[in-house]
Amino acid sequence: MTTALASNSAALSAADRCDRCGAQAYLRVELQSGGELLFCAHHAREHGDKLREIAANVVDETHKLTTTPAIAPDDER
Repeated sequence: MTTALASNSAALSAADRCDRCGAQAYLRVELQSGGELLFCAHHAREHGDKLREIAANVVDETHKLTTTPAIAPDDER
């Protein structure tokens, strides 16, 4: 399995939804057999072992959940 960085062309957007529950997806799993699955961070962790067995490539953007956004300068608030 290859883990891709979030900066590639397959980056996830807010419109990408978890195939399991419909929450925002932070993990795209490209399957060895073709096709892809999208998962929220919770379901990615829950099914992680099985996903690693069937994945050809993984785009993992779960770091977005812990990144603190920059604060706008005082003149832009």
